[in-house]
Amino acid sequence: MGWRETPHVMDEYRIKGGARLEGRVAVDGSKNASLPLMAAALLADEPVTLRRVPELSDIRNMVRLLGELGCQADRDHGTVTLETVDPTLSHARYEIVRTMRASICVLGPLLARRGRASVAMPGGCAFGARPVDLHLRGLQALGAKIELSGGDIIATADRLKGATIFLGGPFGSTVLGTANVLCAAVLAEGTTLIESAACEPEIIDLAKLLNAMGAKISGAGSPRIIIEGVEQLGGTDHSVLPDRIVAATYAVAAAITNGTVVLDDFPYDSLIAVLEILKAVGVHVDRLDENEPVTCCSVRISSERRLRPAIITTQPYPGFPTDIQAQMMTLLCLADGNSIITEKIYPERFMHVAELTRMGAQLFRQGPTVVIQGVPQLKGAPVMASDLRASASLVLAGLVAEGETTISRVYHLDRGYVRMEETLAALGARIERVNPVHDDVDAGADQPVPVIETFAGRGAKVGS
Repeated sequence: MGWRETPHVMDEYRIKGGARLEGRVAVDGSKNASLPLMAAALLADEPVTLRRVPELSDIRNMVRLLGELGCQADRDHGTVTLETVDPTLSHARYEIVRTMRASICVLGPLLARRGRASVAMPGGCAFGARPVDLHLRGLQALGAKIELSGGDIIATADRLKGATIFLGGPFGSTVLGTANVLCAAVLAEGTTLIESAACEPEIIDLAKLLNAMGAKISGAGSPRIIIEGVEQLGGTDHSVLPDRIVAATYAVAAAITNGTVVLDDFPYDSLIAVLEILKAVGVHVDRLDENEPVTCCSVRISSERRLRPAIITTQPYPGFPTDIQAQMMTLLCLADGNSIITEKIYPERFMHVAELTRMGAQLFRQGPTVVIQGVPQLKGAPVMASDLRASASLVLAGLVAEGETTISRVYHLDRGYVRMEETLAALGARIERVNPVHDDVDAGADQPVPVIETFAGRGAKVGS
């Protein structure tokens, strides 16, 4: 059974602020884990089944890309079974790669399993360039020959050989680079040592999948990963870990509206840095059952009526995540006093600053740092989404702003949040998804009825 198609790119959110969020939702599976996991299925000689895969546009694009690489996908309500049916295909075209940077993670699996990979060079994004030189350096260390032709990265190798590889970069370790090298090394001859590997939970989840397929990986989650190469990998059945960025976003949504929300499948131990900041600001994250594993538990989110300022610096995991910077900035807009956020991962990742300012926020940027002067109230306004997490920050602002907020280009949100408007509406938010092009059609003419979807009162659960 297929998933709901991506809504129209002209869709927008209309939010009437001031409603407190109340209720209970479950956190969906991680997008950032699912994409490399799906790419890793290219390594297997047997079907690989992934559960709790979120129904997102990025996931649909990865399914489409894998299909062009001879890997067939069977999808059914958050479960994806992937099986290679044509191992001769190896070209990831620009038309698909440009839709999501994570497409680059097919490079390592294709090279290791098929001896050749041709992957379009991914571009930048709204908040700056993200080069792939560390990916290529790691694959070259394993013995790959790398060329650039017609905008495509062409990697070839008869049989990769284990090596010691350093993956540190100017802004820390590379998560997708670590995933690429890890996937390539599992079928390499001999032992591979990755130094300065990314420590993110998504890398741990990838290593868990690969080991279940027959790989021999140790040290995932630490800066040093050791891989003993094997001849081949088989199939497995794997459940994707919860999405820590989605979990944090909904925690902030509860806090900013002074609501009380229970989040199930909350990845507590993956968000320690965020939880420390939330506690300092005046947000309570209380575990409901101390006997539940901290990897996936239920928590109650509530907040004090007066929020305190904070000083935040984004860092590689386990530091404060760059993907939660924009959401936290929105929360701090309402704190009593001045807060400071410094972006160390993507210094240009401040597209949301101008839009929050339109809503009455007092923000002052100097290079990679923004000073936030707390205000008593944000004001509703028409704003424009620029990237995934910036879009989420504008939704959070709209939830608490006085009056109505209209957010255009919400297709960005469809990349990382499963029907966010339904989830928030089920918690009591006054939010609707509309298509302004259809709204302008004269209802009296021989035209379709205007399309306006509202979801208040409808039950929603974020998860499979």
